[in-house]
Amino acid sequence: MKSTTAFPPAPVAEPGTGHVPTGSGTPRIDGRAKVTGKARYAAEWPAEDLVYGVAVNSTIAKGRIRELLTERALAVPGVLRIITHENRPHMRGNGLFHKDMTAPAGRPFRPLYDDKVVYSGQPVALVLAETFEAARQAARLVEVRYDVEPHDTNMVAALHRAREPKKMKAGFSAPPKDKGQPGDAYHAAPHRISADFYHGVEHHNPMELFASTVIRGDDGHLTIYDKTQGSQNSRWYVSHVFGLPKRRVTVRNPYVGGAFGAGLRPQYQLPLAVMGALALERSVRVVLTRQQMFTFGHRAETVQRVRLSAEADGTLRSISHDAVGETSRLEDYVEVVVNWSGQLYSCDNVHLGYKVVDVDNYTPIDMRAPGAAHGVHALEVAMDELAVELQMDPLALRLKNYAEVNPADGKPYSSKALRECYRLGAERFGWAQRAPQPRSRREGHEWVGWGMATGQWDAMQMFARARAVLHPDGRLVVGSAASDIGTGTYTVMSMIAAETLGLPLEQVTFELGDSTLPVAPIEGGSSHVSTIGSAVEGACIKLRKQLLALARAMPGSPYARARLEDVVFAQGTLALAGDPATAVPLTTLLADAGGRSIEARYLLLPDLLTQRKYVRATHSAVFVEVRVDEELGTVRVMRVVSAIAAGRILNTTTARSQIVGGVIWGIGGALHEHTEADHRFGRFMNHDLAQYHVSVNADIHDIDVIFAEEDDRVVSSLGAKGVGEIGLVGVSAAISNAIYHAIGKRIRNTPITPDKVMLHDEATPVE
Repeated sequence: MKSTTAFPPAPVAEPGTGHVPTGSGTPRIDGRAKVTGKARYAAEWPAEDLVYGVAVNSTIAKGRIRELLTERALAVPGVLRIITHENRPHMRGNGLFHKDMTAPAGRPFRPLYDDKVVYSGQPVALVLAETFEAARQAARLVEVRYDVEPHDTNMVAALHRAREPKKMKAGFSAPPKDKGQPGDAYHAAPHRISADFYHGVEHHNPMELFASTVIRGDDGHLTIYDKTQGSQNSRWYVSHVFGLPKRRVTVRNPYVGGAFGAGLRPQYQLPLAVMGALALERSVRVVLTRQQMFTFGHRAETVQRVRLSAEADGTLRSISHDAVGETSRLEDYVEVVVNWSGQLYSCDNVHLGYKVVDVDNYTPIDMRAPGAAHGVHALEVAMDELAVELQMDPLALRLKNYAEVNPADGKPYSSKALRECYRLGAERFGWAQRAPQPRSRREGHEWVGWGMATGQWDAMQMFARARAVLHPDGRLVVGSAASDIGTGTYTVMSMIAAETLGLPLEQVTFELGDSTLPVAPIEGGSSHVSTIGSAVEGACIKLRKQLLALARAMPGSPYARARLEDVVFAQGTLALAGDPATAVPLTTLLADAGGRSIEARYLLLPDLLTQRKYVRATHSAVFVEVRVDEELGTVRVMRVVSAIAAGRILNTTTARSQIVGGVIWGIGGALHEHTEADHRFGRFMNHDLAQYHVSVNADIHDIDVIFAEEDDRVVSSLGAKGVGEIGLVGVSAAISNAIYHAIGKRIRNTPITPDKVMLHDEATPVE
């Protein structure tokens, strides 16, 4: 039973690319592999004697499995076995063993563990067959009989059950205690607004379906190609759930076709595929269908109330922001929804509150800019309402209350170029020409409106390791168990390594997506560049020290007393600064040392003592033009200018792509995306891309991205932050505000669908 488990060669830059400095625009080096089909994703890895698995999903939201009738399914030619809770391979019973590295507090869902049904769509059986077609046909023939129990999936109807989260997950900051006297200040102020907001469930829907290919070697070793944002997280999970030694499991994810947070936690196709491989002692692949992509985590449903008060000149007197989010019966999923309202603007009186309601759904999961996508939306729409109340320009109101230090604790920012974002964005957009009154401009059947909003996201750095090996022929291979979910990790890490050692980009290979590589955090939270990039730089600096030592050892060496700061690495050589005549090729240094490779490893540990003295964040200013047809209820987003402050931008090409992608998703969240539930059955109804609407080409027009100058050496030694989330934050609020400016109607709930535009009064689920 021999298996093909060779790891693919990592992509490298095209020959002749040459020396590419960080800060330039460089096409992604993995682009050719992706567009030519050479890039293999989780469901594309070949294996001899491969078995195909198809999951059977529950049709009820809560209850127990009374009986599983599998005779008809087993009679389908090619069907090998049907795994259920009654005959599955051994799994550990303690729920702690089922927690992955990003799991919230509580007991995680355990696929096929017992007869309990805890949400609609949960897997209740796995059909294994020689062909995918046979497995799919047999899965349709499995009959499940249930003892149905009453369920509750309606969070809005259960708001009276809202409670404080029992425990907080790592990285979650609970809202701080009240600052000042927000209630008294609100009632005493001459200008006040109060607004309620509702955001329904959204699903991630990356292009690549979730899949796991488990290739079983002759020695029983499992090599798993998994659609995940962290190979080591998936290995951790598999090893703990099934009690397998870590050395018996390797997880690889060299290419990931989008994830957006859905891949932070292992999804159920992974344990199902491992069960199949253990049961049959063969290689197994399980791929979820598009419909099954709606049967695990999603962006949590939220309800919010924001109250603001101000003096006549726009000075904020109070901010009050309360939110209730959805969680499951199993775990306490939490998000930072309201905290942004205590950080974005100067104010002496602030109240922030956050509660959860548990319902019979699968646990929500982080979705691009979790918490901020909804929390900043509510705050920024409320700020626009306050500007209307004050008869003040929305941008002027934000500048009036600009926070030079963090209002919550008085800490300085490690860097904050938000004021510059306002200036650059407004200038590029032409904000000065904005008419103050709604319904001021009409073109044909459409009203034209302009809106703006602020965005903020955390600038994080975690710990990581990197390895760098310089070979005698001048090739540099750098590795870390990082991931590239389409963000450009391959390219940026190669650029950092090449620049640090002064090599042409095509001589550098960056290896990622393998759990056996040096430890790396899960790719999420816009932290990979500041984390993995700094580790890569550190490893390459250690190589520089080794190379200088070799240069010092040369007979009659001009480098005998040179320090690292006295030399430069450029064009594949080492030379004394200001003296090109001393240049010696790096290949010569290695040849003189016996023609061996040199290697360096680096452990990045964030400087927490320094970092904790600062607030570290990225910022944005988003300006939007919409056109609204009141008769049809249609909204077209015609122009978006997104000005971003995110530290040093190491690759303007891939960074711009990240911001554009975030803006497009912001448009989808504002106008299209919403998973509708039928609470009678406790299930999502529009569980496919025919009925779950996302932005398409016709929805997208002009998107202009500007990067403000910023260099943050507190966040990272590279001066870089991250851009994955910040492009999304604030976009939906700016669109909502632009719609108000177009037609004079305030629509606070998303998505802003045609019916809401046409109706005189918005139907608010909260009410």
